[in-house]
Amino acid sequence: MNFRKKSVIFLATGCYVGNIPFAPGLFGTIVGILPCFILSIIDLPAAILFTVIFLFIAVWSAGEAEKIMDKKDPGCIVIDEIAGIMVALFALPFNIIYIVAGFVIFRLLDVFKPFPIGFLEKKISGGPGIVLDDVAAGIITNIILRAAFLIK
Repeated sequence: MNFRKKSVIFLATGCYVGNIPFAPGLFGTIVGILPCFILSIIDLPAAILFTVIFLFIAVWSAGEAEKIMDKKDPGCIVIDEIAGIMVALFALPFNIIYIVAGFVIFRLLDVFKPFPIGFLEKKISGGPGIVLDDVAAGIITNIILRAAFLIK
């Protein structure tokens, strides 16, 4: 495998965290907490730019890794979970309550895939299909967190 392919696999597997033999999505989500922290300490325009660039990289690397591995949406690709948790916690307070609640809600949505998450996963293929269902789970999680913490 050449350097380019190794780099794609490195990115798509979340620095090889996706190669953990059990629950790679769980561990990928944990890795995603670090970029969430970074997003919480930079100003909003920079956070938006960082997130948009990351999402494009996630779609590209997931699609390329799928081709390299010659397997549809392999479980070892976890950059989608990283992108999803970034969206889930985007522009929310970075504290233990939001992190734990966001993590649990996001993982439940990612595992059970209620509409429209499961629909996106089934209808869109390649890199966009791998990433967009997790981004949808992240958006729904973010909305749930905002609503839950508005009601006190």
